[in-house]
Amino acid sequence: MKILIADDDPQLLRALRITLTAKGYEVIAAPDGTAAVSLAVDARPDLIMLDLGMPGLDGIEVIQAIRGWSSTPILVVSGRTGSADKVEALDVGADDYITKPFAIDELLARLRALSRRIPDEPNLGTIAFAGISVDFAARRAMQGERAIRLTPTEWRLLELLVEQQGRAVSRESLLDAMWGPYYSRTSSNLRFYIAQLRKKLEPEPSEPVHIVTADGSGYRFELGGGIDGREDRTEA
Repeated sequence: MKILIADDDPQLLRALRITLTAKGYEVIAAPDGTAAVSLAVDARPDLIMLDLGMPGLDGIEVIQAIRGWSSTPILVVSGRTGSADKVEALDVGADDYITKPFAIDELLARLRALSRRIPDEPNLGTIAFAGISVDFAARRAMQGERAIRLTPTEWRLLELLVEQQGRAVSRESLLDAMWGPYYSRTSSNLRFYIAQLRKKLEPEPSEPVHIVTADGSGYRFELGGGIDGREDRTEA
């Protein structure tokens, strides 16, 4: 697997190149955002890791440029720990976000999760709710004439919930399917992506009727909503 790493820290680039090459990855490096976009076009990596604070184009601009033509998984590796930075990066098209400093085992787990390809995924067709049409085959979500952009991670989470429409899916099942057993002891990442889906798909994200908390133990997708299809305020 070919990984493009974009970061202006030469020591980090060197360390990541050595570590990831030893794990069987082919690594190409870019010292700034402009070079990252150019290499993404020319080298066609399977996965992209990038920092946000780079010279030339910053990380957000790089993500926007790449997302104009590619769905290659993007992992942001940044020293910025604020939630606003994370939300912005994910909103413009990043698939995951890890903060510096990080444990190499966690980084490798996230790379494995992003590179995972689920075979024989069911075709869920098209569903419609709250004025929104979601076409899973075309990976297209529309609200009237307005396109709703979902990241690959958000698409996968929505698929997992819609596959079990009307039934509760435990947090443990979702964590394992999305990110593997490494995440079995924390649900903060899952809560974040649930919140992102609600923000994009619910009429009132703070009062969800389609992507609902199920008895505090998981989540459930309700196509039509209902009197019990509201958020449990004690659990996000």
